[in-house]
Amino acid sequence: MAGQSSAVTWECDCLAHRFGNAADNGTRQPRYPTDMTDAEWARVLPLLPVPGWMRGRGGRPEAYCHRSMLDAIRYLVDNGIKWRAMPGDFPPWDRIYAFFRRWRDNLLVKEFHDRLRARVREELGRDAQPTAGVIDSQSVKADAVVGADSRGFDGGKLVNGRKRHVVVDTLGLLLGVMVTAADVGDRTAAKVLLRQVADVHHRLGLVWADGGYTGSLVEYCLATFALVLAIVKRSDDQKGFVVLPKRWIVERLFAHLMRSRRLVRDFERRTTSAEAMVYWSMTGLMTRRLARSHPQRG
Repeated sequence: MAGQSSAVTWECDCLAHRFGNAADNGTRQPRYPTDMTDAEWARVLPLLPVPGWMRGRGGRPEAYCHRSMLDAIRYLVDNGIKWRAMPGDFPPWDRIYAFFRRWRDNLLVKEFHDRLRARVREELGRDAQPTAGVIDSQSVKADAVVGADSRGFDGGKLVNGRKRHVVVDTLGLLLGVMVTAADVGDRTAAKVLLRQVADVHHRLGLVWADGGYTGSLVEYCLATFALVLAIVKRSDDQKGFVVLPKRWIVERLFAHLMRSRRLVRDFERRTTSAEAMVYWSMTGLMTRRLARSHPQRG
């Protein structure tokens, strides 16, 4: 109910208000389903990365509220709008895009995402660092803005566009994502993505995959990353749709991504922007989970 929705106040406690110039631009009242509740904001605030201007890396203090910026990006990802179509009660669209670009280029969105994932795992009684995961890919059509240098045709799925290669933990939470042209093979992309994931998640020792990852990749992962790649194959006598053990975990992530309208197809000129959109989509999912698991007491 609207009366229960809490507002961003003049005493907002984000870093841009406390140490930057956000107070000069006022605040906004939450009004959209994608806006964070106070319970979500309370869980998010301690996990936000410290901006570069506060770490002596130069740049001007930020002029807009971090909560408003996060709400704006959540709105864009969920509703699939263009940057220039941002509602007027948010900060100017070009400032929101600059915030998105800064967090993309400095890997702050991944840092924020990974902190949220660790907190979700801990509150579910798991270690922050996973020991097992699942790898898979999803091909999606690309918009006309996607150049020929980063798009291709997936002959198996009959999709002209891009492919999202992902590794998830056993809870279905994202460990890593790499976006390529759709004609890039799963095994080729897996060598790069699994190296990135293994470099961060040192306890990861087992990854399940489907039959598309067979061949020399299994030996490569064991020799290079000390990682067991376990292939889960469908039996030849099974007909129609079959839920394969462990593989359904990653399908839940793909289903969530497709509920974010910005991700129904690829609208991003750069693959790094496409990857950032996936991380932003998952941050929304995890902040809602954290708020439900630890409700704010009134």
